[in-house]
Amino acid sequence: MELILLLFVFVLASFLGFELIAKVPSQLHTPLMSGSNAISGITVVGAILAVNTSSSGLSAWLGFAAIVLATINVVGGYMVTDRMLAMFKKKVK
Repeated sequence: MELILLLFVFVLASFLGFELIAKVPSQLHTPLMSGSNAISGITVVGAILAVNTSSSGLSAWLGFAAIVLATINVVGGYMVTDRMLAMFKKKVK
């Protein structure tokens, strides 16, 4: 029963996230990206704490995978944000 509840929350969150992002105007994309990078940074800290307090090998490996994936998300998000902000800078001739 718990697995079905977790699966339901995952599907609902995926659907709502897709609907929310699809309706965001392009002018708001960069500030939203910065906000989501901050949330992913919190995910990295939480994953580090989860690995530190894990008692089994499986939870340690899952926590490590969470650290790696969240770090990739943070770094990629900042790279995309930096590239988008570079489009608004005046070009030097």
